[in-house]
Amino acid sequence: MSTVEYNCETSSVRIPRPTIAKSDNPGPLHRLHEVRQQQGISLRSVARRLSVTIPEARDHEDPRTDLKVSDLLKWQAILEVPLADLLVDSEGPLSEPVSNRASMLRIMKTAKAILEASRECGVKRLANMLVGQLVQVMPELADVAAWHTVGQRRTQDEVGRIVERPVPDSFFNEHSP
Repeated sequence: MSTVEYNCETSSVRIPRPTIAKSDNPGPLHRLHEVRQQQGISLRSVARRLSVTIPEARDHEDPRTDLKVSDLLKWQAILEVPLADLLVDSEGPLSEPVSNRASMLRIMKTAKAILEASRECGVKRLANMLVGQLVQVMPELADVAAWHTVGQRRTQDEVGRIVERPVPDSFFNEHSP
């Protein structure tokens, strides 16, 4: 169990970051990374919604990471897939029903995006019909949102990608006229 450390000289408190247990079993335990990529959701977006750092979210995605059920349920809500789709299927890496569902989900996101973005009455009517037909085929698609048209803005405390991957000064010196 981790303990909180207090430094009297600097009046600071250090709370150790919890470690995520890696399974001794070499086989995968879950398919978070694979499903996230199928759903077209960025790791940054997942980390933000989980309220963790990007490296922590990446640790969660490691298929050997032994996650708590509560963490899997958070991922399930973000990825908008059944919990069973996040677990490893012993029959193969990706079952046909999971693949079909991911395709239907992407189609629904596209149809809803067309519905939101279109200004013409005819296009809106066709998109609305498509959304209705998809819901008839797969009722759980009714609550699916459209693709994000604009990424979420960073807060004052968040930093951009340049901080994660800084460009060396030598790059600018070599390419200057």
